[in-house]
Amino acid sequence: MGQIDPFRVALALDEDPAAAVDSIVRELAAKGQGGSIGFVYATDRFQADLGVITDLLRERTGVANWIGTLGLGIIAGQQGIFNKPALAAMIGTWPQSTIKIFQEVSSSMAPPFGQQDFGLTKAIVHVDPRNQTFDELLQSLATNSGAYLVGGLTASRSRRFDQIAGRLTQGGISGLFLGPEVDVTIGVAQGCVAIGPTRTISEAQDNLITKLDGGSPLKALLEDLSATDEEGLRRVLQSLHVALPVAHSDTGDYTVRNLVAIDAEKGHIAIGERIEPGRKIFFCQRDRAAATKDLTVMVQKLKARAGTIHGALYVSCCGRGPSIFESADAEVSLVQEGLGDVPLIGFYANGEIAGDRVYGYTGVLALF
Repeated sequence: MGQIDPFRVALALDEDPAAAVDSIVRELAAKGQGGSIGFVYATDRFQADLGVITDLLRERTGVANWIGTLGLGIIAGQQGIFNKPALAAMIGTWPQSTIKIFQEVSSSMAPPFGQQDFGLTKAIVHVDPRNQTFDELLQSLATNSGAYLVGGLTASRSRRFDQIAGRLTQGGISGLFLGPEVDVTIGVAQGCVAIGPTRTISEAQDNLITKLDGGSPLKALLEDLSATDEEGLRRVLQSLHVALPVAHSDTGDYTVRNLVAIDAEKGHIAIGERIEPGRKIFFCQRDRAAATKDLTVMVQKLKARAGTIHGALYVSCCGRGPSIFESADAEVSLVQEGLGDVPLIGFYANGEIAGDRVYGYTGVLALF
């Protein structure tokens, strides 16, 4: 693609959105000028201000194209911020001919750009989790565009789930298509530990599993837990989940979902996803040591594959950060230690996207 300018990133912690933008603009200006694309992420404390913030950034920086959304936390440089009014912005330079912004994909129709028109290879996406068909929309978008998707679901404790894709939008999928000239390397870190063997769902209805390996799902769970000592059992029960192996994956890939209910009388279990007979499943727990190791190894492998890194996007689950690592800063530090301190931006999402799948409790890293 030829030489491109390094990305530059800035972070502001301020309750006043205009003051936060002032701080961001000063920091970005001190690191360089120009740019063709801007990323903006804000914690949901700024839930009513994202559109105004972006308009100010566009006016003050001269960068016309912006994408972004809200998160329970945000990531910028070496820091991860939770539960505070915070704003992050990153500006980079890609040729205009290699990037196309799209908004409001809210039905399984053909996307606004197709592979035959643009030679799409990647897309950075933000998804409104209130859209009940977002799983199908992601699969349709990936299939129809030919792009590998990376991003996450907007996370907000308010009634607003705003996204930025050139302008303020909500309700579906929005983001940025990237042409083949833009080099993007993507990795996924999960950090769960299996506490039993992989089993097969024999009977299920919606999200309720009624038979596992031909017998009681609850009995299978208790059997897997029986090998854990009393002290370990308490830790497992605090972080118990189910994992669904991805069919035909040669890397042992899986998605993690919550164990949402147990019917002790019938021996049934319910999980946080609709499920069908024949799917594979195993019980697992989230563990800081496993998450740390998995993230460290993923970043090292990704850096080795990527070559020169100009900037990075990291989307982590809002159930990670301070919930599983020592702090959000500690999680971000693991990424930056592996990369060597690159311009990094991201947010803590309500679900993480890699390919056409929505993950949970994962960290998705994209290197540019």
